Amino acid sequence: MPLSAFDHAYDELRARWPQSTEERDIATPYGRTRVHVHGPADGSPLVLLPGGSATGLVWFANAAALGARHRVHAVDLMGDAGRTERRGRPLRNADDLMAWLDAVLDGLGLDHTHLCGHSYGGWLAVRYALHAPQRVDRLALVDPTQVFAGFRPGYLLRALPHLIRPSEARTRAFLAWETAGTHPDETWQRLYALAATVPGRKIVAGGRPGVAGLRMPVLVVLAERSRTHDAVKVAGLARRTLPHGEVALLPGATHHSLPLTEPKQLNDRLLDFLG
Repeated sequence: MPLSAFDHAYDELRARWPQSTEERDIATPYGRTRVHVHGPADGSPLVLLPGGSATGLVWFANAAALGARHRVHAVDLMGDAGRTERRGRPLRNADDLMAWLDAVLDGLGLDHTHLCGHSYGGWLAVRYALHAPQRVDRLALVDPTQVFAGFRPGYLLRALPHLIRPSEARTRAFLAWETAGTHPDETWQRLYALAATVPGRKIVAGGRPGVAGLRMPVLVVLAERSRTHDAVKVAGLARRTLPHGEVALLPGATHHSLPLTEPKQLNDRLLDFLG
C-alpha cells in the first residue's frame, strides 16, 4: 500500500530525531503503541505525552537535550494520528486511557517514571498521576488544557471549522492564527495539519481532574501568549491549587508553538525540575 501524505510527513519528522533513537511497538489490550525511545539505557525514565494531532514526534527539538540525562519515551497516543494502532478492546473513556497507559509502562518495563505532557497530553498526564501516583516520580505539565481552566470561547470558535470539516488548509489557517509570530517548524506544521484528515481518530476526553490530589512534585510551564486560555490567570490558579508546585511562564510562546519552538527555554526548565 503506498504511503499517504501523512506517512511521508511522519517519516520526514522522524528523521529529525537523534540518530540513536529506537522505535518500539508496545502491545496493549487496545492495540500496539508506537514509542520513540532515546537516551542512555541507565538514564532515569521520562515519558512524554503530546498534544492532540501532534504525535510523539513533536518532541524532536527536545529529545537530544532531555536524552542527555534521561531515557526518553515519546508516545504516539492511542486513538490519535500516528503509528499507534487501535485494535482490540474499545477505547471509550478516561478509565480505558488509564488502563492503556498502564499497559504501555508495563511493556516498557517502567515501574515508575517522570511524566511530562503538553496540552491534551498534560490532561492525560494529570489523570494518570492521580490514577497511579506510585508510578510517577515527578510530573511536568506544558500549557495543559482542561486542567486548571477551560478553553477560551474565542479559541473554540477558531478551532470549530477544522474540527467539523477537517482539511489541511483549515488546520493550517487555525495553526497560523494561534502561533502567529513564533514560526513553528514547517515539517511539523505539515504533519499536524495532515493529522486532522487521518480517518478513524477518536480522542477520548473528560472532565477536569482533581489537581489538588497530586502528591508528587509538579511543574507547570505556561505559554505567555497561549490563545487556549489566559496564561496569567491559569498561573494564579495553579499556584493556589498546588502550593508546593512550581509555575513558570515562557515569554513569547504560544500554545501550539510548544514544545518545539525556542526549545532551549523549555528544555532548561524541565531539566532543572527533573534533576
